[in-house]
Amino acid sequence: MGLGLPQWLTPARSAAERSAQARSAQARSASIAPPWWVAVGSAQGWQHQQEAVTWQDDRMAIAAPHYALSPNQRFVVTGAVDNIRFSEAWACDRGISAMLEEIAAVWQRSGWEGLARLTGQFALAIWDRDQQDLWAIRDPVGAYPLYYTPQGATRWIAPRLATLRRYHAADLNPVALRDYLCCAFVPGEQTLWAEVCKVRPGTGVQVLSQKVQTYWRVQEQIAAADRSLPWHGQRLRSQLETVVQDLLPIDRPVGVSLSGGLDSSCITALVARCHSRPVHTYSIHFGEALPHELAFSSQVAQQYSTQHHILEIPPQTLWQRLPETMAQFDEPIGDPLTVPNKIIAEAAQADVGVILNGEGGDPCFGGPKNQPMLLDTLYSTTQSQEDATALHQYRVQAYLRSFQKCADDLSQLLRPEVLALISGQESCFSPDLQNSSFSYLNRLMLLNIHFKGADHILTKVNNLTQSVGLVGRSPLFDPRIVALSMAIPPAYKLAGAREKAVLKAAVADILPDSILNRPKSGMLVPVQYGFRHLWRRSAAALLLSPRARIGDYLDRRCIRQWLTYQGDPTHRYGVKLWLLATLEYWLQAHV
Repeated sequence: MGLGLPQWLTPARSAAERSAQARSAQARSASIAPPWWVAVGSAQGWQHQQEAVTWQDDRMAIAAPHYALSPNQRFVVTGAVDNIRFSEAWACDRGISAMLEEIAAVWQRSGWEGLARLTGQFALAIWDRDQQDLWAIRDPVGAYPLYYTPQGATRWIAPRLATLRRYHAADLNPVALRDYLCCAFVPGEQTLWAEVCKVRPGTGVQVLSQKVQTYWRVQEQIAAADRSLPWHGQRLRSQLETVVQDLLPIDRPVGVSLSGGLDSSCITALVARCHSRPVHTYSIHFGEALPHELAFSSQVAQQYSTQHHILEIPPQTLWQRLPETMAQFDEPIGDPLTVPNKIIAEAAQADVGVILNGEGGDPCFGGPKNQPMLLDTLYSTTQSQEDATALHQYRVQAYLRSFQKCADDLSQLLRPEVLALISGQESCFSPDLQNSSFSYLNRLMLLNIHFKGADHILTKVNNLTQSVGLVGRSPLFDPRIVALSMAIPPAYKLAGAREKAVLKAAVADILPDSILNRPKSGMLVPVQYGFRHLWRRSAAALLLSPRARIGDYLDRRCIRQWLTYQGDPTHRYGVKLWLLATLEYWLQAHV
């Protein structure tokens, strides 16, 4: 049976139309800053790149097309910025240089306090010419990544990890490798490279001294606990409308990645209601024979008269496009949605300069992935509950298992010498999971905001959209929405089997019941099907090759078992093999 696509869908574009739209998109992407770097320390470190330097003094050099000096000339600011706004009601839509000038003025005037009032996406390097200090600073939620080298006569800062490749050894961090295998991303300040760190969200790092300054922190400040769910829903709706309006491009069309789930559907509805220019929506499927959610996404697109684009991605295309997709990533991300996200970005680039998404609904509003952890806490009878330390270790392991990756397979998957290196190394999730000042649900949500949001979801959005000249924006991860989510009583986020109750209440009048009350399924990327029926031979050639880079760290016997669908009691071979293939292709592209 065919998909039966309705006639109102956007028709296919001709080659000439696509070419013209691509040229227009290239012009729009001029506002995206190209790769840049900043170096501090010995000038000998950057002399070989002197032709790239755009500003320098004796101890610091900037290689960036955009930078600004503060009004008193003391501070030099450069970085990646987008949609910068300040609480003083100043809004900037004037380009990167103007935004950097305003940041430099705010920094001179009020320092960290002023930076905390800034909204938007940014990764900054700020040089203090008087104190000879260099700060690397990341936005509150980590929408833009920022990397630095903490050792050596010359220290380096860059928003892309590949920019720093020549300035560090190709030694892998075994703890980061362990965490990638558990989570499908590298969490925390570590990177997969032993000699490179990343700045955490809402913090700045003084690169020479390694001093860390936290200027923005998620706080649990539950307000109006006696108010009803509809009251909190209306409060959230008002903030959502403000945030979405702020993120829309002025007098230009906008795109939305529309899966048909609650989160992307509510963003589509709000964008269509707020924006006077065309709204393009993009949905995917993997072929008529495989499960898809087009009925839901098409329903929302039709209700709001968007210019809807449905993209078919055959499973074989998923595998073929994986190497080039991994080449775009600063760090490996083993999420099977990376290739579909890349293809959506490529399609949107011909139509729009800005694309929004629904990322953030689960971390901020109590998605269903928190339920297993809550049930485990309520009903577990493990003996470890008799000892606080053992109980905490049990919960950390339970949290790692909730990712449903390789947390229980490490003793078989990692080579013995790698296991010895990570023995006794604490998880980066441990401090936040143990933070008793937060309610337990908010503690779990904080973990997902602080790590999965910054190190997986937002990094993925940033890398893939910028690779094709788009600006990606995530309204549900806006700091104002994150802060409000922590002020809402936990019972209004995940109440029994009803997840994201307050978000549903906020948009109940603008979405159909079939969207509001449908069960959560997630995007059904057919990796299990792919490895069983299409990719097994090429996957074996990739992962079992004597030249495979993962062979220095992983035991091929375990991989060989998974390729024959043995040795895994959870029967998640497809997800795990995709995780390993992602890692191998990333290493091939970046070593």
